[in-house]
Amino acid sequence: MATSSDIRNGLCIKYNNDIYKIVEFLHVKPGKGPAFVRTKLKSVTNGKVIDNTFSAGHKIEDVRVETHKFQFLYNDGDFYHFMNEVDYSQIRLVEAALDKPELMKEGEVVTVIINTEDNAPLSVELPASVILEVQSTEPGVKGNTATNATKPAIMETGAEVNVPLFINEGDKIKIETEKGTYKERVKE
Repeated sequence: MATSSDIRNGLCIKYNNDIYKIVEFLHVKPGKGPAFVRTKLKSVTNGKVIDNTFSAGHKIEDVRVETHKFQFLYNDGDFYHFMNEVDYSQIRLVEAALDKPELMKEGEVVTVIINTEDNAPLSVELPASVILEVQSTEPGVKGNTATNATKPAIMETGAEVNVPLFINEGDKIKIETEKGTYKERVKE
């Protein structure tokens, strides 16, 4: 059993007969009244995100988890297939268990969180950033770079990311996976 002071990003807890992963949290200590923790919880079974407030010292039931490195193999429409890098066993997950599936390309190594009680995969964490190639975007206009203007670009995985005007088709860019935003252009 944990308490509200143990809440951190990525913690998996049992709440309302389901398993949730904490996506965001904020400890609040108002001038008057007791402290509390405001959280954003994501269900690992259906992907639904809810907001909840826990009072200070509230008991929460945490779920014991292990992390393993898996390689993303392919997506067949309904399921995403992964292979364990150690024993080559394969698992498949529904899209709801993934945070940003549109940023994953085949061969990407991800961290899979597994429940130790029943060895069921709970969620997938992408690396902090991924490198993807720009498939299509409008050409930049010379001299139009004085502002922080951006344009939409379609990546090789089908994800749409806003990029600066100097990015062209075929460029490889680094994308921050947590927010799904452009970080920098990658030179080869």
